[in-house]
Amino acid sequence: MNAPTSYGRSGLIVFASALLLAACSSGEGAGKQQGGGRRGPSGPPQVGYVVVQPSSVPVTTELAGRVTPYQMSQVRPQVAGIVQRRLFKEGEVVRQGQTLYQIDPSLYQASVAQAQANLQNAQATLEAARIRADRYKPLAQMQAVSQQDYTDAVAQARQAAAQVAQFRAALQTAQINLRFTRVPAPITGRIGRSLFTEGALVTANQADPLAVIERLDPIFVDIQQSSADMLALRRALARGGTAPATATVRLKLEDGSDYGATGTVEFTEVIVNESTGTVTLRARFPNAQNILLPGMFVRAVFAQAIDTQAYLVPQAGVSRDPKGNATVYVVGPGNKAVARTVVADRTIGQNWVITQGLAPGDKVIVQGTANLKPDIDIKPVPANTPQKIEPPKKGQGQGGAQTKGGSQAKAG
Repeated sequence: MNAPTSYGRSGLIVFASALLLAACSSGEGAGKQQGGGRRGPSGPPQVGYVVVQPSSVPVTTELAGRVTPYQMSQVRPQVAGIVQRRLFKEGEVVRQGQTLYQIDPSLYQASVAQAQANLQNAQATLEAARIRADRYKPLAQMQAVSQQDYTDAVAQARQAAAQVAQFRAALQTAQINLRFTRVPAPITGRIGRSLFTEGALVTANQADPLAVIERLDPIFVDIQQSSADMLALRRALARGGTAPATATVRLKLEDGSDYGATGTVEFTEVIVNESTGTVTLRARFPNAQNILLPGMFVRAVFAQAIDTQAYLVPQAGVSRDPKGNATVYVVGPGNKAVARTVVADRTIGQNWVITQGLAPGDKVIVQGTANLKPDIDIKPVPANTPQKIEPPKKGQGQGGAQTKGGSQAKAG
């Protein structure tokens, strides 16, 4: 009976000692955790910054535009008659001077023949009048005929010469009208559908053209810009800090794809459209593949000026408040985070363009911004610097507590 009693007492003593050591170790570990929260064992948060300097940034504008042909000509008849033949294929490219329609020339051929006969009659009359005047001249000098008869003969010769000139002009008119029975292409370009068929009667003053020819390479794009935006741009150019840019234009097609080839701005209208309040800018583009067609809507992207006092900040460093205002954090005195309200109205690539709110040499925080608050302590390093992770020191964390507890147990 004594042996089991003695063994049970020894077990109770060992169990009580273990509970005492565990309580001491837990209390000491809790004290370390509370003390570490006050001291911040990891220190101030590390953030990455970039040093900003003013740079030249193009002021890019995207505006709506409509495609218009480089040249357009309406094919119209200049004489009346019946269309005998159509000498082109609809939709093909025609050359300047190429005959497109043949109008019945029979009446105009007769007019030419009549004018030629009238001219020959007038020339015969002129020849007789001149011979008579030449014969009267010596007779008048000898007073064989009266001076008045000689004067009348000279006047008749001059009238006959004038009549010859009139009939010659009439012949030229008849020949021109005969030539107009062949309707040529005024310009080189792509011709559309024919609005009149063979057998149709056409006149010189008709409302509808026979067809329309358009030159599509190169081609124009008329861009509409509000007069207020143009006025603001001119004021910025006059104020300084903004320089004019080269007028290179890129296009976005109706399906959102890029056109590929670039164009140049040819000129700007000097008047404002009263109904829309816009000014028209005309750009010229190459169009060898005929991708751009007249009447097509496009979006024109081009730089009208260059802002020489803008700052480029990575998009990760710019945030928006509930009101939509742009905000950045900069490294302030004493390595504290300072919030700045800036003006960021557009992007270029992966950067925001900051036009107000920054100064040369500011250190803008672009990494580690998730938990930043104004005026907190930070550890600034240049952006993309790798973070150093140190191993836990001896005596810290769970492993240290167990080790110290083990030593206490050994000491106990």
